Amino acid sequence: MDAPLLPLYMQLADRMARSIRSGTLKRGERLPSVRELGGQHGVSLSTAVQAYRWLEDARLIEARPRSGYFVAARPPRLPEPQVSRPDNASRQVRLDQLGAQVMALSQDGSFISFGAACPGPELFDQDRVRRAMARSVMRHRELLCTYPIGPGMEEARRAVARHALGLGCVLDPDEVVLTNSCMEAISLCLRSVCKPGDVVALESPTYYGFLEILQSLHLRALEIPTHPRHGMSLDALQLAFETQQVKAVLLVPTLSNPLGASMPVPERRRLAAMLSRHDVALIEDVLYNDLSEQEDKRRAVKSFDTTGHVMICGSFSKTIAPGLRLGWVEAGRWGAVLRQTKAVQSGGQTAVLELALADLLTQAGGGAALRQLRATIAARVDEARQLIAESFPKGTRVSDPAGGFILWVELPESMDAAQLYESCLAERIVIAPGSMFSASPRFRHCLRLGVGGRWGPEHPAALRRIGALAKALMAQDRGDDLAA
Repeated sequence: MDAPLLPLYMQLADRMARSIRSGTLKRGERLPSVRELGGQHGVSLSTAVQAYRWLEDARLIEARPRSGYFVAARPPRLPEPQVSRPDNASRQVRLDQLGAQVMALSQDGSFISFGAACPGPELFDQDRVRRAMARSVMRHRELLCTYPIGPGMEEARRAVARHALGLGCVLDPDEVVLTNSCMEAISLCLRSVCKPGDVVALESPTYYGFLEILQSLHLRALEIPTHPRHGMSLDALQLAFETQQVKAVLLVPTLSNPLGASMPVPERRRLAAMLSRHDVALIEDVLYNDLSEQEDKRRAVKSFDTTGHVMICGSFSKTIAPGLRLGWVEAGRWGAVLRQTKAVQSGGQTAVLELALADLLTQAGGGAALRQLRATIAARVDEARQLIAESFPKGTRVSDPAGGFILWVELPESMDAAQLYESCLAERIVIAPGSMFSASPRFRHCLRLGVGGRWGPEHPAALRRIGALAKALMAQDRGDDLAA
């Protein structure tokens, strides 16, 4: 189906965004009031307000108390990471224990952590979650003594289907399966379409958790060239379809982890057609879609799927309540196989948790909470990018994601991020070395920084310290080279 016309407020916001990015509207310039904006463009006050809210979420404007709206000052524009160029051969995944160590240390309160891609509890309305849990337990206490079976509580599956409308998807609640996490949903999808030895195409770099799943299922990883802003190259994927027996594609089209890339909407439509033409399954992870500052990029590839080749997976651990640990999947033409696999592998979830999630998803005010969350993490990402520009070695490149709380940092090629990781650990700072995010020995000079966790005065200081340590290691290497 054709892509729908953008809402009026987004059309207005998009025009203003282009003016800001082109420099027509300068940093610090005062913008028209909401009433003036509506009059200038012949739109209602509510449309003008929505346009300004969108621009605030995108960090392009800022509201100043009793002064109005102004074009926001932006951090220095650093070079973005280069497009990845992985080998064109699939690999058996053999991981070391680095990823597990990084995650364990990220949970240790004695370390300052940038290692995990997890939001901190202060980013969420904890009382709202607590009240929903209490209501669920009080109203359905008998479920605590009932063994859970089946695809999940109907109320929760309907709430997920309703949420998916915001992703452009019309899902049948009866086809939605609740899972213990998004990662379990992805594992179930892979088990449903692949057998040991099959080839799975994925981004490069990719989320280390995906590599862990592929390793556990004895699947081969085929990394596809990936742009730091636009995501996976579909031309390269097309070549892979023509030259290799790709069984499935595992993809995060919106705010990929670790690059933060978001695939353009026309490419999502093209991908859906490619999958159908080549009879290949896409496992689409929409975990971060709600954190995108660009509303059109929240639209899932699944919304263009007319043949059931897209298996869509998600959860609300980054946007509502990480502690609920509930995911969901709609598996398209593999739905029946996945439900059977799920029943054998893990059965059902805790029903009162599912009902609490349904409560949270259907409450009023969710949109405002998401806008606040996006604005908070956007300001933090901007601060982190500013610190990187000031403190890291010359030649450093860093991603500029349109949402989310992950930064991919590409250091000068002579840098060994594993060595930097050890130096940081000695000062009780945790980073995620780039080698975690590939099945090949690539990205050794890269690292991922997660800035969504607990954040205090010590975190900016720690970022500066990481930059100083990187500079010191580079100077040491130059000294060693001269001595040699």
